[in-house]
Amino acid sequence: MNRDTLKLWVILFFTIAGIFIIDQNIKMLFVDGFRYYTECIDLILVYNKGVAFSMLAFLDEWLKYIQIVMVIGILVYIISLKKLCFAFPAGLLLGGAMSNVYDRFIHGGVVDMVYWHCGFNFAVFNFADVMINVAVVWLLLLNFKPHLCKS
Repeated sequence: MNRDTLKLWVILFFTIAGIFIIDQNIKMLFVDGFRYYTECIDLILVYNKGVAFSMLAFLDEWLKYIQIVMVIGILVYIISLKKLCFAFPAGLLLGGAMSNVYDRFIHGGVVDMVYWHCGFNFAVFNFADVMINVAVVWLLLLNFKPHLCKS
């Protein structure tokens, strides 16, 4: 294993672990009973059986296994690229995805808690969802603007 491959693995591992640990600790606050209400944002507990906006909830138990296959596919793809600049955003995406899949096994659905209702009602989401969205935008930028990626 060369030095750049080792760096890629280290960055991926620590980013995935960090996002997973942060997200699971936030979620445990809500599973344990924390709630907070404001005029625009409520911090509540919701178990999402589907994906974004509860889509694909009809897949029930199959959804978590489909997501595991997707996570493995993304990991294999990122490793095969061998581009160090993809390691951190991929770690954000994979850490968030793994945390949400873990929820499906432990809680029967993804633990969501942030409910925006100021001006319009938005889906309830969590920290992992935010990290996944940040990662997707970051990875799209790296793909469509290759000069941003030097490795």
